[in-house]
Amino acid sequence: METHRFVIRRLIQIAVIFFVILTALFFLFRLAPGDPVSRMVDPSMTPEDARRLISQLGLDQPAWKQYLIYLKNFCTGEFGHSFHYGRPVAEIINERLPNTILLFTTSIILAALVGISWGKLAAWHKGKRMDVGLTIGSLVTHTLFLPWLALIMIWLFGYKLRWVPITGMISEDVWLDPTSTFWAKSADILHHMLLPLATLFLIHFGSYLLIMRSSMLDTLGEDYILTARAKGLTEKVIRSRHAARNAALPVITSLGLSLAFSINGGALTETVFTWPGIGRELVSAVSHNDYPLAQASFLLIAAVVLVSNLVVDVLYAYLDPRIRY
Repeated sequence: METHRFVIRRLIQIAVIFFVILTALFFLFRLAPGDPVSRMVDPSMTPEDARRLISQLGLDQPAWKQYLIYLKNFCTGEFGHSFHYGRPVAEIINERLPNTILLFTTSIILAALVGISWGKLAAWHKGKRMDVGLTIGSLVTHTLFLPWLALIMIWLFGYKLRWVPITGMISEDVWLDPTSTFWAKSADILHHMLLPLATLFLIHFGSYLLIMRSSMLDTLGEDYILTARAKGLTEKVIRSRHAARNAALPVITSLGLSLAFSINGGALTETVFTWPGIGRELVSAVSHNDYPLAQASFLLIAAVVLVSNLVVDVLYAYLDPRIRY
């Protein structure tokens, strides 16, 4: 019952926070430098056509009226048309979002699985060669500057060795070939994904390893671990079933938030690798003062982050029954 009350209270908090974000985004974009009107109006247009276009987009209305229209459209699921593409915003997001989820969710889950496993081993062999090697390796990769690492990976594996494509997500000759099978197209996407996937893995796995190692070392000093040893349980059972489960709590938080923030696509990563995801689209929308597309993208990120925080809190209570809300 306590957990139910906690969830209801958090849902109310999330609704309030989301409304504040919704409002802040509307006014922040309109206070930002730049004028979307000048980008949309073709110099060859007559003044009447230009005024008609501006009126259709509602940009000739006062700010408070635009805000009310903005709230109404959001409540009805209408995010408007992109100023830059001239297409519905929902259509653009639906095209780009799966690409982002595919790349970033895969890389984060893979990095978490490896980081947690190696973190357990590093903590269990504290002070030994394995621990020192894993800790130093994770520190080095975690502190690398992502664009620099991405460019090095492109230069080495894409340009010099030519093992993988340098940019993009698909090969036109494969996807335009009517004889290409589903598996051929899937293999083509995987081939293009290898380079950004490896780059993101190297950047992220170290953080999970270090968090798991630190948490595991704290857990191994708890009284219930000594009790488990006194009961005659094997070291493997103590490490995997007793210590690792509680030590994973901080990692769950990091993983949940990482998955949530991955929805923005990592603007730098998608830009360097020209990956057609939501992060690259967000950068383009901001640079073109494309209010509808930028607002919808930020709102999507905010909603996922807020819900992910709630899910992480509930998982805490499940993984550690000592936690009560």
